[in-house]
Amino acid sequence: MADATKRAAPDIAEAGRTDPLVQLSLEQLRQRTSMKWRAHPEDVLPLWVAEMDVPMAPPIAEALRTAIDLGDTGYAYGSSYAEALAAFAVERWKWDGLRVEHTAIVPDVMMGIVEVLRLITGPGDAVVVCSPVYPPFYAFVAHDAREVIEARLGPDLRVDLDALEDAFVRARCQGRRAAFLMSNPHNPTGVVHTRQELEAIAALARKHGVRVVSDEIHAPLVLRGATFTPFLSVPGAENAFALTSASKAWNLAGLKAALAIAGREAADELRLLPEEVSHGPSHLGVIAHTTAFREGGDWLDELLLGLDANRRLLGQLLEEHLPDVRYHRPQGTYLAWLDCTWLGLHSDYGAGGPGVVSELSGPAQLFLDEARVALSSGHVFGSGGEGCVRLNFATTPAVLREALTRMGRAVRDL
Repeated sequence: MADATKRAAPDIAEAGRTDPLVQLSLEQLRQRTSMKWRAHPEDVLPLWVAEMDVPMAPPIAEALRTAIDLGDTGYAYGSSYAEALAAFAVERWKWDGLRVEHTAIVPDVMMGIVEVLRLITGPGDAVVVCSPVYPPFYAFVAHDAREVIEARLGPDLRVDLDALEDAFVRARCQGRRAAFLMSNPHNPTGVVHTRQELEAIAALARKHGVRVVSDEIHAPLVLRGATFTPFLSVPGAENAFALTSASKAWNLAGLKAALAIAGREAADELRLLPEEVSHGPSHLGVIAHTTAFREGGDWLDELLLGLDANRRLLGQLLEEHLPDVRYHRPQGTYLAWLDCTWLGLHSDYGAGGPGVVSELSGPAQLFLDEARVALSSGHVFGSGGEGCVRLNFATTPAVLREALTRMGRAVRDL
């Protein structure tokens, strides 16, 4: 651990980069009290949960300071958040179809997903997911008495339309209502769905009477070489829903606020959200997320350059230290899906099963025990996740280098 600490400051100084990923030393990061930096002992390098090792974007920090100085800490009000997102969508994605009147504020994306699913499905109905996928998709859906049906991704980690259609048929059996909970961009693979793929998904959903709920929390985090397409912008998605926030792109998970967005045909259903749902977001959260979409573009551009550099660096480090690990180069997010099945350590789902984020299995356990690097264990992402790990590369290059060096050493010492 001392090696990583000593290396952090020189690497930052020598890089000459201004992106947010090189602004904080490891010593500064260890002073944080959030989950990423407190769930493991101090000698562990945490590259697991989706928090970034960046300072807050200056416009957001200034907006929060102003609110605190004014004592502006009451109840959230108004449509500024949705207006800011609509303007961002036009500028970044060339999408002018987001209607402020077709949005609702929710505490966060996952809680918003649960509430939307309650509008369009009931207990005993089915929710389709494309596995491996974000573990709370399993936990939150199952806890709300819906059946989760998996449609495995293809070998290229893209949506397998034949598998998806088969899952839709199973989901609709005996006249059940069904929804497809989609991750767009996909977590954990970092795949960014193309417009053609989304159009095909919309057509299948219409054909089988399945409602689509698109989790677009990583939408601003699309890296060079890919383009994000909002699901609600494609033909056939008029009865779908999307949920998003600024929390991943601007590191605001602790400032709760998100938006649910309805397609034109689903707007009346969104108005049926219980009133108490809108009481969950904090006023400071709304201020932070609104400012991110309205004034955080320059900071985001710097971050994306840094993430692209770290994506390249990760590929080089894997080739050097773990050449047998299959690296599926992400097109978006700051998450890398590493196939470590060659280690022969994977089991089915381990003790916890899909969606149980506290359990480790196979390579994730090895890297924690022997390398003191915390990664997300692939088995909790459902079918197709066994023997894989998810690595968060939104950290300093110094920490990334140290982590991969340790991981390579641990494998060589087996």
